[in-house]
Amino acid sequence: MNKLALPAAIIALIVAVGSFFLKSSSNELVYVDVNEMLQGYKRTKIVRAEFEKKAATMKANVDSLLGDWQKELKTYEKERSKMSKKELELKQELLGNKQQQINNYQQAIQKQLAEEDKKSTQTVVNDINDFVKEYGKKKGYNIIFGAVGNGNIMYAKEGTNLTPKLIELLNVEFEGGK
Repeated sequence: MNKLALPAAIIALIVAVGSFFLKSSSNELVYVDVNEMLQGYKRTKIVRAEFEKKAATMKANVDSLLGDWQKELKTYEKERSKMSKKELELKQELLGNKQQQINNYQQAIQKQLAEEDKKSTQTVVNDINDFVKEYGKKKGYNIIFGAVGNGNIMYAKEGTNLTPKLIELLNVEFEGGK
C-alpha cells in the first residue's frame, strides 16, 4: 500500500497544480469598458484641457472679428442716410465681403478644431489600445473585449472587468513617463 501511496500522491499533486494553473490561466474571457478607460486615463483630461484652451482662443478670435463687423454694420446703419448711392453700394459690398470672409474663417476654424480633436482623441485611444494589448500579452489573455456601453456585453461575471485595474496601471505608466 505504501508503494502506491507515493505515486498516487505525486499524481494527485500534479493534477492539483495543473488544475490550479488551468483554472487560474488567462483563458477566461475578460473585458474593458472603453468609455470608462477614456474617462479614467489622466492623459485624456490633459489632452482635453489643452484642446479646450486652443478652441476657446480660436473662438475668441472669431468672436472678435464678428464684434468688429457688427460695430461696422451699426456705424453704417447710423450714417447711411448721409451717404450717396455709390457710397451705399460700396459699403454694402464691403460689409457683405467681410461677412463672407468671417463665415469662411469660422468654417475653417471649426474644421481645424474637429480634425485636431479627432487627432488628439486618437492619440489617447492608441495609448490605451497599446497598453491593453501589452497587458493582455503579459498576463496571457487570449482575448480582451472592449465594451462601449451600447449593448455589446450584456452580462459579465464579476471579476471579468479589467477596467479599474487597467486605468490604475495605465495612469501609473503615464505619470512615470512624464
